[in-house]
Amino acid sequence: MQRIARVALLVQGTFYVLTGAWPLLAMWSFELVTGPKTDDWLVRMVGLLAASIGLTLLAAAWRRRVTLEVRLLAVASALSFAAIDFVYALTGRISAVYLLDAGVELLFAAAVGLARGAAPNDGVPPGPGSGPAHH
Repeated sequence: MQRIARVALLVQGTFYVLTGAWPLLAMWSFELVTGPKTDDWLVRMVGLLAASIGLTLLAAAWRRRVTLEVRLLAVASALSFAAIDFVYALTGRISAVYLLDAGVELLFAAAVGLARGAAPNDGVPPGPGSGPAHH
């Protein structure tokens, strides 16, 4: 299960870095797919935040440090993106293409949330005195 969580974090992290960098590198194509935006600075800020989260998830997966905190960041981020996508796409405020993103985000949340670590300490090395007692 720990391997599933790592793979899920690698995929989610890569997705966040790429989609976060997209409006920074080519706003015109981002808007072509997602619809016109009124506040480009806000789109860029959300992109930077998404990329930052993605880099954090990638680093944790690469270093095999899939801790509770990393899982929480991954699941909470995915559910946050999905909630905004659903609410605003279903009301017509943003493009319906965001419903596709919402589905992807729910898959991320499920993959990371359900892949509970096989490692007893969730990727954290045991500290002194945390092993079984010897008699």
